[in-house]
Amino acid sequence: MKTLTAIFAVAALTLTAGLAQARDLGPDDAVKLRDAGTVMPFEKLNEAALALHPGGTKESTELEEVYGRYIYQVDVRDTQGVKWDVEVDATNAQILKNQRDD
Repeated sequence: MKTLTAIFAVAALTLTAGLAQARDLGPDDAVKLRDAGTVMPFEKLNEAALALHPGGTKESTELEEVYGRYIYQVDVRDTQGVKWDVEVDATNAQILKNQRDD
């Protein structure tokens, strides 16, 4: 019985730790961070993501805080109709990920 309790405790801690590592930021938080100069203007971040796929369109965006780092996620659809997941460091517009979304 002690082993089963320990397994459940470890599973609960693992799930809780995963939730604490990344946090979605709402529109109000994102605007406050932009206005404070903590993250770059969203237009610049969108430009950085779209530059990887000329002629592509932005489908959605999201700002997250991951391990204390602000990550701007952009879903881009290129001119061929292929969807791409692009992650941009919101503080300096450095591309962190450019992966085809299957």
